Amino acid sequence: MKTLACLMLCCGLMSWPLCGQPRYKDASLPVEERVEDLLECMTLEEKILQLNQYTLGASDNANNIEEVTARIPAGIGSLIYYEENPELRNGMQRRAMEQTRLGIPILFGYDVIHGFRTVYPISLAQACSWNTDLVREACDMAAAEARRSGVDWTFSPMIDVARDGRWGRISEGYGEDPYTNAAFCTASVEGYQGSDLSSSTQVAACLKHYVGYGASEAGRDYVYTEISRQTLWDTYLPPYEAGVRAGAATVMSSFNDISGTPATCNAYTLSKVLKGQWGFGGLVVSDWAAVPQLIPQGAAADRKEAARLAVNAGLDMDMVGHCYDNYLDSLVREGAVSEERIDDAVRRVLTLKFRLGLFERPYTGEVPADQRLLLPQNRELAERLAEESIVLLKNEGGLLPLQGQRTIAVLGPIVDAPGELLGSWSGHGRGEEVCPVRDALTEEFGGTSQVLFHAGCPFDGDDRSGFASALETAREADVVVLFMGERRGWSGENGSRSCIELPEIQEEFIVEMQKAGKPMVLVLSSGRPLALQRVEPLCDAIVEMWQPGVPGGRPVAGVLSGRVNPSGKLSVTFPRTTGQIPVYYNRRQSSRPRQGLYQDIPSTPLYEFGHGLSYTSFEYGDLKLSRESVTGGETLTAEISVTNTGERDGAETVHWFISDPACRITRPLRELKHFEKQVIPAGETRVFRFGIDPARDLSFVDSDGNRFLEPGDYYIMVKDRKVRLQVY
Repeated sequence: MKTLACLMLCCGLMSWPLCGQPRYKDASLPVEERVEDLLECMTLEEKILQLNQYTLGASDNANNIEEVTARIPAGIGSLIYYEENPELRNGMQRRAMEQTRLGIPILFGYDVIHGFRTVYPISLAQACSWNTDLVREACDMAAAEARRSGVDWTFSPMIDVARDGRWGRISEGYGEDPYTNAAFCTASVEGYQGSDLSSSTQVAACLKHYVGYGASEAGRDYVYTEISRQTLWDTYLPPYEAGVRAGAATVMSSFNDISGTPATCNAYTLSKVLKGQWGFGGLVVSDWAAVPQLIPQGAAADRKEAARLAVNAGLDMDMVGHCYDNYLDSLVREGAVSEERIDDAVRRVLTLKFRLGLFERPYTGEVPADQRLLLPQNRELAERLAEESIVLLKNEGGLLPLQGQRTIAVLGPIVDAPGELLGSWSGHGRGEEVCPVRDALTEEFGGTSQVLFHAGCPFDGDDRSGFASALETAREADVVVLFMGERRGWSGENGSRSCIELPEIQEEFIVEMQKAGKPMVLVLSSGRPLALQRVEPLCDAIVEMWQPGVPGGRPVAGVLSGRVNPSGKLSVTFPRTTGQIPVYYNRRQSSRPRQGLYQDIPSTPLYEFGHGLSYTSFEYGDLKLSRESVTGGETLTAEISVTNTGERDGAETVHWFISDPACRITRPLRELKHFEKQVIPAGETRVFRFGIDPARDLSFVDSDGNRFLEPGDYYIMVKDRKVRLQVY
């Protein structure tokens, strides 16, 4: 009756000018009041449309906006927008505002993962910078490019803790550690959303994939995950809780089946934890067509049942699954889904639209591309982030930086493949806008050295026709630099690989180039950690440049020349071989620590979490605590001095770990709780501090999400330094 009365009042024989402006259009009122006013005026059909997301752009003809947009219901809740200019978007938005009864604007989303048009390094690389401020700036920059191009909502950050390099989507997150993912999640959310979501330069963030997607069995995408309730809470949920606390506007549920209940219809994770325990008031959207995928997962018999399971579990919006639009109406009328649940979901959608300012400013200003995309300051920011993300893995005999060599041979398939440096999920990035390795090294060394280039071998396959001429090029040089690694499509979604060693032909090429008898530098571009046991002994230096985006070869050229002093440290462990997976730093202790080890290889990783070399040297002082014992309610400070004992200025990251050797729920050997990066001039000393709140930093969580702090001995650790702290 309430809805009927509103329809008669607002939309019957009388018009709004006669009735007065509806309250939901009054920008002076609180968002909550506006949402409730609008919700009362909506029909069930209008509500259901708000809970669906379709697509717009890419294959559509932007020159015929009316024809394109006519195929989409004007009252649709959201669209994934594939264009990089706002014209088509504005045409569709105009239909929603002018040709629907209530004039509810459409929410436009897009995968702005590591840049919109100014693509910066993949997320796994970003974490290796250990510079959350720089990542926050990059996300802010991406948000401005996206919003000015017609996108209101990004499906980022991805904060899946990932410990299996075979999983292609490891490239999209911040590595193997829960705290690291939480820290960069917070920075990303703050960068995307800023202090005011309605700003013309900010977008709504989306925490994904909720939850446990990174635990995909054997690194295979979309498959079943076996995750205990305890592991869910101590490993996979912490980054999402941090994102909710940071104010993330939306959450995306994941594809994976969590111990028998798919995340898409998991009432425990979606309703009890996210919306209940954490009080999340934002919008929860499915992943792409994840609702109908409940059928092959064995949870639903058909699309109608899939819609019922998902919406009742707490999933608010169906991304291109066409289950909600086709079946929610009948499910509500049959009593299988309550209208209260529909109202709750619609309320979340509308709240986001009001917060984004879409009711007041539904259209995007049509500014020329050169005034909003690839701006010089954007390129400079992307390059700085790429420089800080590069990790120097090995540098025997101080071969790097290269200085004084008359001739440098630069070989490998990445030399002339700039597009591969964009990485997966590269937004609107274009290969022709990436600085090629050839151009970057020519510019960097052209004035001091002769640089010889030769691809030598392909990324994969069996074409060895270039081996001989590449070897001749290597023999002419004083040093050989090999640019090897992965194509951009080898990682990312559906990018699972059974083997994370370099392809056989690349390994053979490295062996062949060693015959030149020259010092060799291996530069890797990849979207995952690589297993390098067979080639590591052949190379004097190894540099992981990751997939840097539009800066391309310029940042690594600076590292090779010494113009840039590398400061990156690994956010993920590099195993010796694929067979060593899973290997990660924060494992739990074995019942027999000296037994149960591999018999054919060392059980230690090739390069551990936090590893990264510099062109200068750092000396750590004593680790000190402001007090040696505390009660649960007291705080203290740990500090350590670090001196740059080399001849170059350099940045150092200090990682602070804690350990609780005896607990009623066993804990990892080490747990990262804080990190800090500082630039230390040559010869100078800086003090690094960790303000410790025992309730926050020393406590653990049980399988119901309850935190507890036991009295006893704890250890604070930095590198090989360790001090005991007693908690009473």
